[in-house]
Amino acid sequence: MHSTDHSSYLVTIGLEVHAQLKTKTKMFCSCALEYGAQPNTHVCPVCLGHPGALPTINHEALYLTTLAGLMLSCEIPAICKFDRKNYFYPDMPKNYQISQFDQPLCLRGSVPLYERAYPKDVQKSAAVAQEKKIRLTRIHLEEDVAKSFHTSTTSNIDFNRAGTPLIEIVSEPDLASPEEAFAYLTSLRQILIYGNISDADMEKGQLRCDVNISVRPADEEKFGTKVELKNLNTISGVRRALSFEIERQIHLLSAGKTLSQETRRWDDDRGQTVLMRVKESAHDYRYFPDPDLLPIHTEALVLEAKKRMPELPQAKCARFIEVYELTPYDAAVLTEDRALATYFEEAKRVAGEKIRPKVLANWIINDLLSALGSASLSLRQSPITPENLVELLLLLEQGIISGRQGKEVFAQMIISSQKPSQIIEEQGMQQLSDHGALEAFCQSAIQAHPTVVADFKAGRGAALNFLKGQVMKLSQGKANPALVGEILLQKLS
Repeated sequence: MHSTDHSSYLVTIGLEVHAQLKTKTKMFCSCALEYGAQPNTHVCPVCLGHPGALPTINHEALYLTTLAGLMLSCEIPAICKFDRKNYFYPDMPKNYQISQFDQPLCLRGSVPLYERAYPKDVQKSAAVAQEKKIRLTRIHLEEDVAKSFHTSTTSNIDFNRAGTPLIEIVSEPDLASPEEAFAYLTSLRQILIYGNISDADMEKGQLRCDVNISVRPADEEKFGTKVELKNLNTISGVRRALSFEIERQIHLLSAGKTLSQETRRWDDDRGQTVLMRVKESAHDYRYFPDPDLLPIHTEALVLEAKKRMPELPQAKCARFIEVYELTPYDAAVLTEDRALATYFEEAKRVAGEKIRPKVLANWIINDLLSALGSASLSLRQSPITPENLVELLLLLEQGIISGRQGKEVFAQMIISSQKPSQIIEEQGMQQLSDHGALEAFCQSAIQAHPTVVADFKAGRGAALNFLKGQVMKLSQGKANPALVGEILLQKLS
């Protein structure tokens, strides 16, 4: 599709995000939640919608939804209730979904956009609005539907997913670009993971997103025709789909054509949106209060959620800059993942004042994360504990091993999970700092290379490095380089 002039059009985007909650059992029954289980093995009369089966509310799901609301600055009304949303579809065995209509658990709130949440290619550009907040309309709690699989000849349904606790987070139409949508989803996902509310893994369907988008000429106040995009299963896919759809809509409007209210799906392989259905009007789901479930007083939920409320990512980042005097970059990297921030703070606690926070941050960001990535390990699977990392850095600080040896020991720690002192002892790697022994090595090097000594005395500084290298060879790499340098200078002056 040819690129068209965007400057004379306004883009309006709203997102509906569904996130599966991190509970052990389903929303209204005691069936276990297990991703990848054999199809239709975690089912019962309640989640299969058998007549007479009665739902019971999962308290942990209520608590996690309340926590999500507090972390996203929502208001928690005093009372919420569950409703039946009626529709007929194979993936909904009861022919209705238990959801929340006019009295959801969370109202309003916002998602913060910050620089590192944006795609890397625009983080430093003027398009990145600092401290922008995207308003939320509501967060409501409901049950997920079953999963359909379609082949060329059959359609199969796995009801294991039916009844999984699901929150729907609905934004106001405050987003104005594909990059802002990317930042919104990145920030929201980070908050859900920080609160242990959801694993929010899009590949596993734990975070799903529908997008509403409209385009209008810049001089028009009324929103343009709304188009809904479905089948978006990566955050980068949302950005690509929106970029295509904005181009498509502007192209049609520029040609004097009208847009119809429709639902389109994103075909990532072809890089384009495809028409699914045209909407005549909004569905009438005939909501009514679920007669089997009483309204819920939320006061106790709020008190419980407040007790377990974690420090928010942006607040933690600001604290790392202030308290540990880290650069904004280091603080942002360390606080992107709550587990990584915890690892850093545990290492800092063990190190006390003996190692500067900047040194710790460098080793964690540059060495540990890189090594874990190469080994395809998560931080939780790290063979190097914060205690062992600190021990290694103290050995370096004390000059017991050299910088090069430190890197070697670190590589061994990743493979073996051993303590650094154990590796050093087994491999005889202690750095030689005995003054007498080093003097003997230096004397041997000086005697063996009289021309190099003459070069040094004639003002050629590189000659000293050559002699240092000879001493390192004589000591089999164990000599303390700083001490060697001092002794050679003394002997040559």
